[in-house]
Amino acid sequence: MSGGRPCILFATDGSQGSATAEAYVCALARSWDASLTVMRVLEFPSGLNPDNPVNQLYLAELMKQATQELVELKARAAGQGIAVETKIATGIPSEEVLVAATGEGPDLIVVGTRGRTGLAHVLLGSTAERIIRSAPCPVLAVRADPHDKERKGGLRQGPSGIERILVPIDFSDCSLDALEYGALVAQRAKASIRILHVLEPVSYGLDFTLPHVAKRDHDRTAITKKLSELAAALTSSGLVSDFVVSGGLPADSILNAAMAPDVGLIVMGTHGRRGLSRALFGSVAEFVLRKASCPVLTVRSPKFHPGHRPVLVRPSRPSNV
Repeated sequence: MSGGRPCILFATDGSQGSATAEAYVCALARSWDASLTVMRVLEFPSGLNPDNPVNQLYLAELMKQATQELVELKARAAGQGIAVETKIATGIPSEEVLVAATGEGPDLIVVGTRGRTGLAHVLLGSTAERIIRSAPCPVLAVRADPHDKERKGGLRQGPSGIERILVPIDFSDCSLDALEYGALVAQRAKASIRILHVLEPVSYGLDFTLPHVAKRDHDRTAITKKLSELAAALTSSGLVSDFVVSGGLPADSILNAAMAPDVGLIVMGTHGRRGLSRALFGSVAEFVLRKASCPVLTVRSPKFHPGHRPVLVRPSRPSNV
């Protein structure tokens, strides 16, 4: 966290996804003793003339609706003992949220997502994913529950306490940053951590000769040793932790591991990759974001307060990863 009291920026659009995220953001604000800013962006493409009378009426109606929703949200938060500052901006939601995040320096951004897929998603992306790729701090994306009807008004109940946090790692710096940040979240939430490492199919190979099998077993032993060291570091800091090694495609293995009934949050690193390779293949983090049934906290730029004592001693990477 940055110096002083932690700060959370919650970007809402009044949708079901944001309604679900509201419960999580209020629970976080309480457990972190964090200040909370709630932001609403009036979506208005840059090519339109805001002085046009029709557009003025449109923006005025959006402003009226947004103001009322923020007043109601502020009252619900106050009922839980949470003080909220509100902010309204006009423009492209992802761009305006990133501008606010850059200027205000929050420790965490929280957004709701509908988990949209299909052609529109491929062409346009989603607000949550655009924010994740460029945010100056970790981003918690909370997907709307498709089985829940959107609730109007009234106090929204917070989520049940998170029992276990799943942190996939591949021993890259960004995944170890995510594990360090996940430890901080676990300490605040009084949750345990499960470390997951995925042995991709290419690791197995098609050569089943004895030398190859021996190398594969040696690699797995080296990986298990490093995972044991990471779990031991978490345990020494007072956290309950374990680790799992699975085989398969990373995104599928992460989603399968997240289906365990006690997993309430996935924390994972992201490279913030851009360009053609990302457009063609996406990223594991974004695939998990679209499909996971529990919230996903992506860590591209972790923020820790100046006095933070690292939980992890960075291990050397196993030679096969």
